[in-house]
Amino acid sequence: MYPSGEPYFGASGANRFDAPGCLAGTPQFRSCYFGFSPDVAMAESLLHDEMPVDGEFRISRSALEQRYVHRFSGSMLRVLDLTGATLKRLSGHAGLSDTASYTVTQQWSLAVFSNPLNLDGFLYMSRHLNTGRAAILFDRAAGKVHGKPAPLLLSDTPGFASAAAAFNIVAA
Repeated sequence: MYPSGEPYFGASGANRFDAPGCLAGTPQFRSCYFGFSPDVAMAESLLHDEMPVDGEFRISRSALEQRYVHRFSGSMLRVLDLTGATLKRLSGHAGLSDTASYTVTQQWSLAVFSNPLNLDGFLYMSRHLNTGRAAILFDRAAGKVHGKPAPLLLSDTPGFASAAAAFNIVAA
């Protein structure tokens, strides 16, 4: 969302896989969320709280002009894939990504964080675009992830035009 300060590892407790201790003021970890493609990133951030009207997402031009596209590079990450067969083998199901209640999802996140393998985070299916993957990283991975220059979303960002067309985003 901002031109710098990314990746941002937060501890609000208001997000799906935040540490359950955030709301009590004692977070076990801070978390950062990533979309693997422009359409997942847009669905999870720009469109997160939006509702379509007559099949269109009407987003103000100023809101679009205030968004940035962040890309990252860095060291190899150790993440658990909580999608598909792996999720099923761990007794999970699609509810991990689609429930509106974060009590259970935050416990899953804490379980992965607490695993003795010291994983950097995990993959999950996007709630807002259930055909795409997203990731959460724990703050222990912060040194492994480095931001690249962040162009504005409305610039010639690869994938923006096709994602905007797929969602039927109209600059209002």
